[in-house]
Amino acid sequence: MPEGDAVWRAALLLDEALRDQVVTRWELRWGDLGASDKRGCTVTEVVARGKHLLLRLDDATTLHTHLRMEGRWRVVPVAEATARRLRDPWLRAVVGTGHQVALGRQLGNLDLVATAQEGRLVGHLGPDLLGEDWDAAEAVRRISAQPEVPLGEALLEQRNLAGIGTMWAAEICFLEQLNPWRPVADLVPGQLEEVVRRAHRLLRGTLKFRGSVSTGNWRDPLHIYGKPGRACPRCATAIRRATIGRAPQQRELYYCPRCQPMP
Repeated sequence: MPEGDAVWRAALLLDEALRDQVVTRWELRWGDLGASDKRGCTVTEVVARGKHLLLRLDDATTLHTHLRMEGRWRVVPVAEATARRLRDPWLRAVVGTGHQVALGRQLGNLDLVATAQEGRLVGHLGPDLLGEDWDAAEAVRRISAQPEVPLGEALLEQRNLAGIGTMWAAEICFLEQLNPWRPVADLVPGQLEEVVRRAHRLLRGTLKFRGSVSTGNWRDPLHIYGKPGRACPRCATAIRRATIGRAPQQRELYYCPRCQPMP
């Protein structure tokens, strides 16, 4: 699933292509939204909020999308928005201007709401790691409010802090040498604050790359995520993966059993 930094890049791509442009093509392939028509409206901005994208229009409405697992936005010149490309059965949204066309493929969610009502969709989110509202102390407070929850699960809860998925949760816990299944209550004073600071540094720092990077090396961007059975870069022990969370929200996290021993 695209995580906070990937969604931020998608918002930047769309904003650069569509901001202050008049919509000349509008097609939402999503239930009743197919009847909507925003041609003639002007895009005022496109912003990210956690893992959510908000495309705002000058008629005080917002197109909200969530990428979920496979969703992607792509921008192409008008000439490349061919009939064949637009027949793609996975295409969910088409927003075009006189110069470029934004194509939303395999999107996991679409909503069209009054801009003043965006809170219905994103108001539950905690401080955004990449947003102007970032508040480390508030993120720590929210995580600490449920001390029995495993650290990895707490980081994945978007109500605590917005933008972390399984990739970043695994990388953050590895770098802090903390087991993701360790209850928040078992952390020593100051550890949770450092975890939150690490999360903020990582997501902010990776924005200078064209993709998610926690190692500082684009050729080998991640320490342990997606590498089960491979040697831990710190101690050479085989990396493992296991599920975290309760059904139906179970997800897989990667960890080093030696650097991050199970509680």
